[in-house]
Amino acid sequence: MREEETPAGKERGKRTVLFLQGPSSPLFSKCAARLERMGHACQRINLNLGDWIFWWRRGGVDYRGRSEDWPAFVHDFMARNGTTDLVLLGEERPYHKAAIRAARALHVDVHVIEMGYLRPDWVTFERDGMSSNSRFPRDPRRILEAAAGLPEPDWAVRFRQSFLREAGYDLLYNLPNVFFWFLYPHYRRHALFHPLAEYAGWSLRLLRRKRAEQAARATCARLFAAGDPFYVYPLQLQTDYQLRAHSPYAGQQEAISQVLSSFAAHAGPAHQLLVKLHPLDNGLIDWRSYVAAEARRRGIGERVHFIDGGSLDDLVERAEGLVTVNSTAAIAALRRLKPVKTLGSAVFDTPGLSYPGSLDAFWQNPFPADAALTGAFFRLLAHEYQVRGNFYSDAGSSAAAIAVADRLDGRQSTPPDGGEP
Repeated sequence: MREEETPAGKERGKRTVLFLQGPSSPLFSKCAARLERMGHACQRINLNLGDWIFWWRRGGVDYRGRSEDWPAFVHDFMARNGTTDLVLLGEERPYHKAAIRAARALHVDVHVIEMGYLRPDWVTFERDGMSSNSRFPRDPRRILEAAAGLPEPDWAVRFRQSFLREAGYDLLYNLPNVFFWFLYPHYRRHALFHPLAEYAGWSLRLLRRKRAEQAARATCARLFAAGDPFYVYPLQLQTDYQLRAHSPYAGQQEAISQVLSSFAAHAGPAHQLLVKLHPLDNGLIDWRSYVAAEARRRGIGERVHFIDGGSLDDLVERAEGLVTVNSTAAIAALRRLKPVKTLGSAVFDTPGLSYPGSLDAFWQNPFPADAALTGAFFRLLAHEYQVRGNFYSDAGSSAAAIAVADRLDGRQSTPPDGGEP
C-alpha cells in the first residue's frame, strides 16, 4: 500500500481496528469482542507483558524489538493489515506518538481514550487526541451552535469503581513487567518513576491517609471560619502528559512557581491560596515542603495553605475561583459557574468558560463563566466526546466498551446498561 492510499476497509464499511496500549483494564478486550461480533477485524500489538495479560484474546502480536525500530514496524504493520482505525490511551507516549505519525501518513483514523472529563463515570473518546490535539471547538459561537438541541448530560452516577479494583489491576499490569522484563527486553516505560518506587510511595500515603484527611479538614475549617476570600489550586500529577505536553511547563515545579509569584504580587492582602494535592499522587516528591518553601521565599507563607484530602466540590463552592494548568478539576468549578483560570491547553480554555485575561489580573477581578456557554459546553462534551462507563468496574468497563464499539461501527451509541458487550 502506498502512503497516500486510503485503507480499503473504509470503502466497504468494515473496520480493521488496531489497539495499542490502553488502561490496565478489560476495556479494550471487551471493545474488540463487540466489534468482532459486528463483523469488524481487531488487532493488538503488545509492547510488554502487561499488555498481553489485559488483551486476553486472539489477534495480538508481540513487539520485542528496539524502540528505534518501532516507527517502521508499526507503519508496516498498519499498511500490510489495511488498518482503518487506531485506538490507544495517551497519545503523547513515545510509542504512541510514532504510531500516530504512521497512522496519519496512511490516512488511518486515530481515536484516543482517557478517563472522562465528566467524572466519575464517564470515559473520554476523542478523534486525534486531547487538549492541544482535541477537535473540540474553541470558538464560543461554534460551541453554542453545535450544542443547540442537544440534551442535558445525565449527571447521575451510574457506575462505581473501587480503589481496590483499580489498584489490583495496576499491580496486575505493572508487576509482571518488572519481574519478567526479559520477555520484552527492549521495552521502555513512558512513566517518570519505577513502578516499585511508586507503589512504595502510595503505600506510605495510604498509611497516613486518615491523619492527612483530618489535617485537611481542620485546615479547611479554619479557613472557612476566618471568612477570608480564597482561591483553590489543585495540583496535577507530575506524570500527567496533559501537564507535560499540553502546557508551557516542563514539570509541576514551574507551574507552582508561576502561580505563587503571581499570587504574591497581585492578589489582595486578605486573599488566601489553598493548594490541594492530587488524590493519586505517589508521594515521591514532597510537594507540601516545596510549596511551603516557595511561599515563604515570596513572603506569603501565612497565606498559602496545603492540604492532602478534603472535598474539592466543597472547596470550589466556597472559593473565589480556581486556578489550574489544565486539570479536569476545572469541571467542578465550571458546573458551579465559578471563575476558572487555565494556564495550559484544555478544551475548556475558551473565552466565556475560562478567564481570558492574565493570571495576574485574575486575582484582582475574577468573573464567572457564562451560563449559556457553560451549558452548551457540557451538552456538546457529553454528547460527542464522552461515553458513559469507567475503566475499573465490570459494569462500567462493559458500558464504555459498548459505546466505544458502537461509535467505531458508526452506530448511535447504545445507552449504557452495564450488560456485557
